[in-house]
Amino acid sequence: MLFNEIVISIIVLLVLSLMRINVVISLIIAALVCGVIGHYGVDGATAFQALEKTIKAFTGGLGGGAETAMNYAVLGAFAVALSKSGVTDLLAYKVISHFGKRPSDRSVFWFKYIILFVLTAFAISSQNLIPIHIAFIPIVVPPLLGVMNQLNIDRRAVACGLTFGLTATYMLIPAGFGQIFIESILVKNINKAGESFGLVATTAEMTKAMAIPVMGMIVGLLFAFFVSYRKPRTYAVAAKEQSIDDIAARVAKVKPYHVWLSTIAIIATCSVQLSTNSTIMGGLVGLIIFALGGVFKLKQSNDVFQDGLRLMAMIGFVMIAASGYANVVNSTGGVAELVEGLRGSIDSKGMAAFLMLLVGLLITMGIGSSFSTVPIIASIYVPLCLAFGFSPLATMSIVGVAAALGDAGSPASDSTLGPTSGLNADGKHDHIWDSVVPTFIHFNIPLLIFGWIAAMTL
Repeated sequence: MLFNEIVISIIVLLVLSLMRINVVISLIIAALVCGVIGHYGVDGATAFQALEKTIKAFTGGLGGGAETAMNYAVLGAFAVALSKSGVTDLLAYKVISHFGKRPSDRSVFWFKYIILFVLTAFAISSQNLIPIHIAFIPIVVPPLLGVMNQLNIDRRAVACGLTFGLTATYMLIPAGFGQIFIESILVKNINKAGESFGLVATTAEMTKAMAIPVMGMIVGLLFAFFVSYRKPRTYAVAAKEQSIDDIAARVAKVKPYHVWLSTIAIIATCSVQLSTNSTIMGGLVGLIIFALGGVFKLKQSNDVFQDGLRLMAMIGFVMIAASGYANVVNSTGGVAELVEGLRGSIDSKGMAAFLMLLVGLLITMGIGSSFSTVPIIASIYVPLCLAFGFSPLATMSIVGVAAALGDAGSPASDSTLGPTSGLNADGKHDHIWDSVVPTFIHFNIPLLIFGWIAAMTL
């Protein structure tokens, strides 16, 4: 198992990422390692031929992430246009002035947790109530960074809150993105794999099977808020930060017309995105409204789009690289070999559950998407679970958790990249150490524990 190409490549990816090497570069190197090891010697392939196959598979898979990258580019441009309207400054000013220029310790305590739980609620709503996924983060979070600095909020707690809302929600609630994950992906693939074994999954049963694992994530979230990142954290100031008076001067220039225009643009963007299922079209409509409303001139559209690219480019490039990596993993057949290798290592039902969850973690950590992992996991895990005597509910839980594991703590997941894009707007939040590591510790470890409990008790 330890010599499987996927395991080795994931270790390479994590080590390089923890060394603060760019995630895109780390993904490319990990993909090359996975492909060369996986293809070498197969059908007599030499090391050079294995490298050629790997490069071909990697480049062939890049197109799978192109749409996502374009979505984030347009989304970034919309966020920049919204900030130009002055509404984001107005939001920050209202929040700061509410607790005063010299807040008491008591008001700081309450305001800190109000902000944490409100942002978590935004993330939860972005999956079902208004299914815009991470689109709200570059709009809502950057204006609040000054407030967070004044309150000395540890941004790792904010990252945990945002990632919790982005992942736990689709795992449990069958609406919006949750409907896609639970009904269209999980139930569909489990039924397909379990058809010959008489296993039939339903949406209601799938939700029930995921309840215990999600409880583990809730425990992890509360631990992050009230224990791990409870203490104040001061962020180094490279340059003079804006004072409340600076913001007030700009807010004074914001007219009610700008507020109404921004409200219309946000509603129109969300409505078009939901009706067309396209972030690109939604963002484009929002940009047109801002341009026609005079927030920026048409000849400035190039500058707005370039600023948007700077804001969201990292996510786009990581998604493209992750798509190439996933294609390499699929081309080597290493997933099937990894699971088959488990059979000789398993001597108990409890060990079987733990190893299947662990392998799911390794697979998702590299691919970075639980949605893309389910078809791979389900086809192999369903027969394996039933062979070990797991109940239908336990089987559903193992497959669902194995697919979701790693999404929260993966360097290549938009569930961690999204929070980083907002929290690092001022360059003070590291993607790996401030988003990936905290979410891995507080969500993946509880998911392993509570996922195992669900597998053994359901």
